[in-house]
Amino acid sequence: MARVALVTGGTRGIGAAISKALKGAGYTTVATYAGNDEAAQKFHAETGIPVYKWSVADYDACVEGVRKVEAEVGPIEILVNNAGITRDAPFHRMTRQQWDEVIRTNLDGLFNMTHPVWPGMRERQYGRIVVISSVNGQKGQFGQVNYSASKAGDLGFVKALALEGAKFNITVNAVCPGYIDTDMVRAVDPKIIAERIVPTIPVGRLGTADEIARCVLFLVSEEAGFITGSTISANGGMYMI
Repeated sequence: MARVALVTGGTRGIGAAISKALKGAGYTTVATYAGNDEAAQKFHAETGIPVYKWSVADYDACVEGVRKVEAEVGPIEILVNNAGITRDAPFHRMTRQQWDEVIRTNLDGLFNMTHPVWPGMRERQYGRIVVISSVNGQKGQFGQVNYSASKAGDLGFVKALALEGAKFNITVNAVCPGYIDTDMVRAVDPKIIAERIVPTIPVGRLGTADEIARCVLFLVSEEAGFITGSTISANGGMYMI
């Protein structure tokens, strides 16, 4: 029986690419989304991947959502924490709401989604958890104190939880994308992309969502069982650690 994989924020952008890649590799895949019904239904119609709607910022909704998925599809053995938002502003102009919204989704969302599946993974002695962080969580970014803080926190979450999961055959890893050619990045002024962003990327281009999906496919595979607490930096060389 195929392992069940759940991708949060899995109907658009990087998340959609990950969902499609997992299904293509033979996993029983489900995707969650928070608000864009039209995009989610279009994704479902095109891929056949079941979609579920809830906010990862709401713990009770995550508990209920996980319960529903496991009742209808099967035990979640692979979790890709991809859902994330931005609320950019220079720190002196950043509002408490902008801070809270990003932290609740990008950081609290990890707890909210992982906590309900963790007991089952421990009991079954198997699990694969992948967190989509960001290059800006590694190096920081002007105007993104909230986002960078949340994504740096994601990496601490990964390292600590990996230690707890290791003896249960649960791996916990992160992927840190750089600038990827998605709607979120394309919303930036094309002149800024061409003159300020691409020149900072040594390979000379934006990444693709499929390139991030391939990183995830490797980390959830049986062949990656000896890799845990690690980070794949997929950023075209713009930040090397």
